[in-house]
Amino acid sequence: MSEIVNQGNQTIIKPGMDVVASMAEDFKSELLSMINESSSEVVIDLEGVEMVDSVGIGVIIAAHNTLNQSDRNLSVINVAKDVYGLFTTMRLNRRFTVEGVG
Repeated sequence: MSEIVNQGNQTIIKPGMDVVASMAEDFKSELLSMINESSSEVVIDLEGVEMVDSVGIGVIIAAHNTLNQSDRNLSVINVAKDVYGLFTTMRLNRRFTVEGVG
């Protein structure tokens, strides 16, 4: 279960574990219900996350696409160096905000 924090006009979700196939379905359900229940911007805080696999990337892209349909933005913050490299290689940083650790 992810930690969810409402802060001003942002809703921050912290999965607290690697975003990989074994947990992706639960994370996707949490994200989509949060997106549907709120009208705020969404921030995925990847603090403590060392790995995001292709299924996890798919969940994040799906969240971005859902938010984009209602003119809302997604930010992914505290991204570990290796994961940040993956996001930039896939050019996801051109679709939504991606901020590395520190």
